[in-house]
Amino acid sequence: MGEYGDTTLELLREAQSQGRRRLGLLMRHSARTFIPGLHDLENQLTDEGRDLSRRFGRALPTSYLLRGYASPARRCVETSELILHGYRQVSGQVTRTRPVEALGVFYVLDQMKMFRAMQASEGQHGFLSQWTRGELGEDIIIAAKTAADILIRALTCKLLEKRDEAVLDIFVSHDLTLHMLKASLLGERLEETHPVEFLEGILIYFDGDRLQLKSVTRVHRQ
Repeated sequence: MGEYGDTTLELLREAQSQGRRRLGLLMRHSARTFIPGLHDLENQLTDEGRDLSRRFGRALPTSYLLRGYASPARRCVETSELILHGYRQVSGQVTRTRPVEALGVFYVLDQMKMFRAMQASEGQHGFLSQWTRGELGEDIIIAAKTAADILIRALTCKLLEKRDEAVLDIFVSHDLTLHMLKASLLGERLEETHPVEFLEGILIYFDGDRLQLKSVTRVHRQ
C-alpha cells in the first residue's frame, strides 16, 4: 500500500507526460487531528500530515511554477505551504499560498443545522448522499450541483490566466468539496466509490477549449 497522495502524483505525472503545461489540482488537505469537542475546522495537521505534505511537494514534477491556494482553514493553508516548501527543496519554482474563500466550506449556510442533519443521517456518508441527491434544506447547505458550478468557475479563472511558463496551481480544500465535485460532475456515486483520502486530488485542465476534470477513476468534459 502506498502513501497518501501517491495516486494524485500519478495523475500529475501522466498529465506531464502528455505535455500539459497548464494544470490545476484540487485536493484534500493532509492528515489531521480529530479532537472530540473541538470545532471541526479547528483541527490541525498532525506531524505525519506535515511530513506527508513536504514529501508530496518533493515528489512533484519540477518543470512547473507551483502556485498555492487554500481554504482559509489553517490545516489547508499549512498543507499548501508545506507542499510549496517541499517543492522548493528540490529546486522547484514557487510563489506563495493565498487563502481563497471559494476553497472553504462556503456552501454550508448553517453549521449547526448541518451537524444536526449529519447526526440524523447517522454520519458523514449518509449526509453526503442526501446532499448530492438534493434532499437537504436550502437553509442548511447550497445544492451540491450549484456549489460545484460556483467552485469550478472560480478555479477556471485561475487556469485561464495568461502565463509564459508551465504552471501548476495547487487548490487545497476539504473532503466534502471533493465529494461534491466527484458526485456532481464526475458521476461518482458515493455507494460506488471510496471516502476521499488525505491528499487525494482532482486534476483540472483544458484540452483545447474543453475543460476537463479527472479523478483516479473518472474523466468529465464540459
